Amino acid sequence: MTIKPAPADTGIRFRRTDLGEDAYVDALAENVSNTARSTTISNGEASVSTIEHIMSALTGMGVDNALIDIDNVEVPILDGSAKPYIEAIWKDGFEQQEAPRRYIEIKETIEIRNDEKGSVVRIEPAEEFSYEIKIDFNSRVLGVQTASWYGSISYPEEIGTCRTFVFFHELEFLLNNGLVKGGDVDNAIVIVEHPVTEAQVTRMSGLFKVPALKVREDGYLSNLVLRFPNECARHKLLDLIGDLRLAGGFLKARITAEKSGHGINTTAAKQVRASLR
Repeated sequence: MTIKPAPADTGIRFRRTDLGEDAYVDALAENVSNTARSTTISNGEASVSTIEHIMSALTGMGVDNALIDIDNVEVPILDGSAKPYIEAIWKDGFEQQEAPRRYIEIKETIEIRNDEKGSVVRIEPAEEFSYEIKIDFNSRVLGVQTASWYGSISYPEEIGTCRTFVFFHELEFLLNNGLVKGGDVDNAIVIVEHPVTEAQVTRMSGLFKVPALKVREDGYLSNLVLRFPNECARHKLLDLIGDLRLAGGFLKARITAEKSGHGINTTAAKQVRASLR
């Protein structure tokens, strides 16, 4: 995958180079085709999945326009955060363009709810952007966590470095069903919510071909050290920022979310797009 400069007012565009020079997919909410465990956008035969981390990195670093060439369907997960993208973008630098930033200002509050899941995303008119999120998985390990992003909080240092997470029982299910074959325990925080046997943990070590793992006293698998006590909430915030960029620009709004995921995030982005017509 290669991130390239793009002309003013391009926005963020992906190009599936393995499908041809014109296999473009614009990173806009109306192109969302799947939100199961990640966000996928499609245009005809061209699809790109797991776009939320790179979209979040570009937004958090103030990139308005970019062309992303990719030769396969899935954006690389790397370390499970936006950190590798941030480092690559910082190293290369930025170009100031002769065009004003495309801010998205809404006139009325937009609220999307999923009562079955207890999820809500609320977008309110505001003079400055702000994001607040609360996560609650009814987990004894995670508890209830919150995270925020606004002007004085450094996205690259405090949000973009936060990694994705998975519960041990979910990982077992995926492995037992032949999924996540390319995964490893270097790019996800593993939460052990239910009691597990030493044999289960040993099997996990063997499947991922890593030294013996163990369950720490705080309920996390010993593969990673947390970067923040609320790293999981911060990662969900990272996802929210990336998904809402599908509204087509930088939101000038107050955004609050609870128990949100890719489905409700992208639905909110679609509603923003609809409100601008």
